[in-house]
Amino acid sequence: MEDSIEVILQHHGRDLPTSRPHPIVSVCTGALLTALYGVWSLFTMPGFRKIPWKLKVPYLPSSRVQTVNVMKLLEGRSGRLADLGSGDGRLVFAASAAGFRCTGFEINSILVSYARSKARWIGVPSSQAVFVKTDFWKTDLSSYNNVTAFLAPGVMGVLGEKLLKELPSDARVIACRFPFPDWPQQLSAGSGLDETFGYDISTVRSHLRDEQETVLY
Repeated sequence: MEDSIEVILQHHGRDLPTSRPHPIVSVCTGALLTALYGVWSLFTMPGFRKIPWKLKVPYLPSSRVQTVNVMKLLEGRSGRLADLGSGDGRLVFAASAAGFRCTGFEINSILVSYARSKARWIGVPSSQAVFVKTDFWKTDLSSYNNVTAFLAPGVMGVLGEKLLKELPSDARVIACRFPFPDWPQQLSAGSGLDETFGYDISTVRSHLRDEQETVLY
């Protein structure tokens, strides 16, 4: 009986066609996947080797609703604004239209070039909006009294320490989607993925100082 089964399986094995992809199809598929990865990496990876791993943040554009929420938290304010990780510049363009003198910090050279080209195309003067290919982690931000950031939750604690050291006492910080872990929440706009959080640096410093004194005593 077992010999009969083996004969049947061998017979069917010879009759069943082998479904192997054509070599040209395999080559084309591999080339397409490689090209897609190359395009993706151009937008998300440039400059990453220059930044410590724990501070790396992939490009994720702000939504229209999120941008509107940021502008709500900036109502009544003026002066210089730094957008940390400005991407394609959409938040910088919105803030410059409201009268802020903006600097978009971005390490992705393609996104910087795109934002600069768009600024020229829509006629935004450099006195209102400028995009720089600069690592904001290594930049002194003390000359800005408004800061916006849409980064990853894992870097918000480190960013908070940097801003507390550098920003003037009248500065306001707007965080998109991800709040600062140790800062008291003061203002917010929107909900869900489009929620934004506003912090006045003077209030944050006072709160953290009071907390530290409470621990000591």
